[in-house]
Amino acid sequence: MFSLPLRDGARLGPLEVWHAEVFADHLDRAREHIRPWVGPAFVTDDLDGARATLQRYAERQAADSARLYGIWRDELLVGGVMFTAFDAAAGSCEIGCWLEPSAEGHGLITRACGALLDWAFTSRGLHRAEWHCRADNDRSSAVARRLGMTLEGVRREAWPYEGARYDKQIWAVLAAEWRRTAES
Repeated sequence: MFSLPLRDGARLGPLEVWHAEVFADHLDRAREHIRPWVGPAFVTDDLDGARATLQRYAERQAADSARLYGIWRDELLVGGVMFTAFDAAAGSCEIGCWLEPSAEGHGLITRACGALLDWAFTSRGLHRAEWHCRADNDRSSAVARRLGMTLEGVRREAWPYEGARYDKQIWAVLAAEWRRTAES
């Protein structure tokens, strides 16, 4: 199976249905930290929910419409990145991420998302990649900026969470922009 080194003993690798127990354990460490920033269907509360999330992504990967990868540090799952949407025919995708607090601040998300973008643009020939985040999620916006994305707009009150509505930022990078960044 593939494994892509990131830094500091961390690697990007598959996150599949057979990792359900590991994923559930990871969510126990990360759940409350990531809950405000990711979709509610992703943050499950038990092993069956973790298995269902991984199964959903496996089915979507088989249909070439989404993918999910783990970030492993010293064989411990500490977060991950994903294509939340992937449409080869339209030439576009959306990437996302999550990370437990112990792994923050090491550049793992930026490197892992960079690997996804490189694959989407170089291997799959996509034209556009998007990044959606709550407008008050400064860490997420900073990753989008580091990836060379442009803030294209804000969808007002488009992110419901615990009875409140938050603005959602839409960031994007085009293949030609990514290639220029990669060449620099």
